[in-house]
Amino acid sequence: MYQSTNIHLTSDIKLSDVIINNPYLLLLLEHFGIEVPLQDRTLKQVCLQYGINIELFLTFANLYNGVNYTPLSPLTIQDTPTIINYLKNSHRYYADEIYPNILGVIHQMAKVNDFKEMALVPRFFVDYFNDVTEHLEYENKTVYPYILHLIERIENKEKDDPSIAYSVVEYQEHHNDIEEKLNDLKSLLIKYLPPKNDQTIRRKLLFLLSELEYDLNIHSKIEELILIPLVVAMELHLKKLR
Repeated sequence: MYQSTNIHLTSDIKLSDVIINNPYLLLLLEHFGIEVPLQDRTLKQVCLQYGINIELFLTFANLYNGVNYTPLSPLTIQDTPTIINYLKNSHRYYADEIYPNILGVIHQMAKVNDFKEMALVPRFFVDYFNDVTEHLEYENKTVYPYILHLIERIENKEKDDPSIAYSVVEYQEHHNDIEEKLNDLKSLLIKYLPPKNDQTIRRKLLFLLSELEYDLNIHSKIEELILIPLVVAMELHLKKLR
């Protein structure tokens, strides 16, 4: 994984300098729908251009930079649709880009490495990503529609509906750190799988796995530290209206 210098980001820093220091922040830009080139615009200027709450952007960007950031003004219900859209974009990145890329490199490696241990690599990764896909589909089909419905009810000043059995508590119980199993696969590649003229391909595979792990880790933190607390607050607000 690329190691940044853990710089604490502020709104007046040039975003291009931030990206040069930590290229993984390009994933952040893509998930927000922000395009490069950036010229010499600051984080604040870019956020104003794209209509993004600067405190929300700084919270996410500092997570990518390995720094915990407390927003100067609390994130609110108005930030929730932006968060959900960001997470949905990251889902598309996992399913449409990084997963096919990793699987393609695994197949390349299998062509040159015929040791029996190699058969474990594609099998493990496919099983692992099936688990990831199940988790992402649960979020897309159950969690996010539920949250957007909560927002609609609050904006329309509707009372809490006791007939709706679902709660964010179920999401917390269902939620897990889907990036953890990647360590087993990386350990297999680094510690145990015998070499057979595959070092270049193996390096490419490890880099891709680290990229996936890096973004999944941020994804989980956004859900656990930012999204879930906002939803808990929304549920409590509606219960008070009974």
